[in-house]
Amino acid sequence: MTQDQTLSIDDPALDCPVAPDVVGRLIKADPEGATFLLDGIPEATRARLAVWLYGRSHTHAIGVRVAATCDGVTLRRTAGLVGTVLYDLSRRPQALASHPTRGAVGRISLGGSRRRA
Repeated sequence: MTQDQTLSIDDPALDCPVAPDVVGRLIKADPEGATFLLDGIPEATRARLAVWLYGRSHTHAIGVRVAATCDGVTLRRTAGLVGTVLYDLSRRPQALASHPTRGAVGRISLGGSRRRA
């Protein structure tokens, strides 16, 4: 008997559903290039990839963009509640527009802020 298993971002054994070089190209791609890369990937695999990317802080925004290429049924079947959340996030116009693109890198200071009196 085969049982479908839903994915979870909390599953430490979750492996990336595509080759590492595809992920690297996806991370470096602009939105149009990402769309081109995703065109050849089946929707069920894209849904798994969206969950995998969303579960990592440095690829969170890309996961939302990949989820935007999937329908709600596929995302829910793939990841249950996480799939539903991803579907909702990916359909918000401000979610896709507000995430930084490749050239927009923020600075993090380990020294803390300095307040002047």
